[in-house]
Amino acid sequence: RSLEGLSAFGSLEELILDNNLLGNDLVLPGLPRLHTLTLNKNQISLCLLDHLAKVTPALEYLSLLGNVACPNELVSLEKDEEDYKRYRCFVLHKLPNLKFLDARKVTRQEREEALVRGSFMKVVKPKVSCQLSGLHQGFMSCPTGYSLSTEDLFLCLECRRDLQPGFYPWICCWPSKT
Repeated sequence: RSLEGLSAFGSLEELILDNNLLGNDLVLPGLPRLHTLTLNKNQISLCLLDHLAKVTPALEYLSLLGNVACPNELVSLEKDEEDYKRYRCFVLHKLPNLKFLDARKVTRQEREEALVRGSFMKVVKPKVSCQLSGLHQGFMSCPTGYSLSTEDLFLCLECRRDLQPGFYPWICCWPSKT
């Protein structure tokens, strides 16, 4: 999907695109004055953040509620507040000028955390049925030497299209606290 027709509106400051079945193939033109963007209830994952960073340099208010990108314990029992905190940290790493994310003000503490750890906070929780090599009876080993249960394993991956099928680079591993 493309919204390139918006390129005629270079002075656009607010854009509401809620409930439009938009996905990661969304192409926005350069919108240098856009400060408010809501993409609630679409089909967006975190891969779109790099594009938004390039085409919306003045973005201060972003809402991604109801998307795959935004973990929400009200929508999915598999998500919890920690997932949401990691999500906010990763988004703030990619879009450091945000003042509000999902109708919640960005705190100084969140901004500092995003600077330090944000690049590692893109979280993918593999399911037991996933195709990760080395998966055996619900446990796997990673290069750091930790033995991780698949329920507690978090892979921090950069959004890359050049990965070969079945290849999952280990960027970092978060061991279970138990």
